[in-house]
Amino acid sequence: MQKRLWTAAIVLALVAVGYAQSFKVEKFDIKGDGGTDYVAVEPATGRVFVSRATHVMVVDGKSGKVLGDIPDTPGVHGAGIASKHGHGFTTNGGDQTVTMFDLKTLAVIKKTTVGPGLDGIMYDEPDDKIILTNHSRPIGTLTALDPKTGDIVATVELEDTAPEGAAADGKGHIFVNNESKHTIQVVDVKSWKTTASWPLAPCEGPTGIAYDAKTNRIFSGCSKTSVVVDASNGRIVATVPNGSRVDALGWDPAEQLIYIPNGAEGTVTVVHQDSADKYSVVATVPTFVGAKTICVDPRTHNAYLFQPERGPLPAPPAGAPPPAPAAGRGRGPQGPIVASWFIVVTH
Repeated sequence: MQKRLWTAAIVLALVAVGYAQSFKVEKFDIKGDGGTDYVAVEPATGRVFVSRATHVMVVDGKSGKVLGDIPDTPGVHGAGIASKHGHGFTTNGGDQTVTMFDLKTLAVIKKTTVGPGLDGIMYDEPDDKIILTNHSRPIGTLTALDPKTGDIVATVELEDTAPEGAAADGKGHIFVNNESKHTIQVVDVKSWKTTASWPLAPCEGPTGIAYDAKTNRIFSGCSKTSVVVDASNGRIVATVPNGSRVDALGWDPAEQLIYIPNGAEGTVTVVHQDSADKYSVVATVPTFVGAKTICVDPRTHNAYLFQPERGPLPAPPAGAPPPAPAAGRGRGPQGPIVASWFIVVTH
C-alpha cells in the first residue's frame, strides 16, 4: 500500500510586488531500491523519471503512482526526454553508457558507449539535441547526441572536471555550469567550441541552471548564494540567498518562479522574478533532508523532488573492523532505505 504524507500549506504575500502565493507539499512513499540523483518530468504526460542507482522509476506526478521501471541503468544519474522523437535517455555512469528507450513502452532501444564521468543530461529542444555533461578526465566534456538515433554528434572539451547543469538559449548557445571553477562556459552549437568563460562570484559550486528567454537571463543554482546572469555578456545582475547542497534548479517561466532545492536543510527556496534584474524570495518550503535535485512541469506548475529515507546503520559483527571513512565526496556507509519519498510541491 502506498504511503502518503501531507505537510501544512505555506502562505506568503509580498505586498511590495503585489504577489501572493501559497505552497503545499505532498509526499508519497514509492518504495523501491537504490539511491538517487536527478529527476526529470515529461510535460506532455506528467510522468516523472526518478533515478534509482541501477534503474529508473517512472511515476505519475499527480498521484505518486509508480507506472513503470527502466532496468539496467548502472550508476544512473538522470534522464533526458525528447518527446518530439518519442525517445528518452539515461546517463549510466556505472558502465559509461547512455540508454535510449521508447517513451510509450519504456522498452530499451539501444545503449551507446560514451565514456567515463557521465552525469548531467538535458534535451536542448531548440537545437534538437540531447546534451550530456561529463565529469571525465583529464578534463570535463559536453557530449551532444542525436535524439532520433542516439548517435554521438559532437564532443566539446570544457575547462573543468566537474561540469554540471546545461541550458540552451535557442540562439545557438549552450551555457554550462562548472562546479569546481565557479564559472559558466558558453558553447556554440554550430562549431561545437567554447566561446566564453564567465566567473560567477559570489556563487560557489554552481550546479543547477535554467534560462529565461523573455529576459535573456541565466539562473545558476549555487551553495548559499545563487546568481542571475545576463546571457549577453556574463554580467551578474542579481544574487539570491538560499541553502546549501544545491544540485539542480527549477524554473517556471509562466509563473516566473525559480525553485532552488537545499539538500542540507531539506527545503526549497522559491524565488519570484519581479523584473529582469530583481528577484524576491517568496517562500522556504520544507521537503526532506537530502532532497537536492528538482524539476518543474511547465504545464501543471508542479515541482518534483525525490529522496530515500534511511534507517540507522546496522551494528557491525563482533570483532569486525570499523567501517572505512568516506573518501572524497562520498557519504561512507549508509543504513537501509526505510522509505522512498516522492515529493510534490504545488501552488
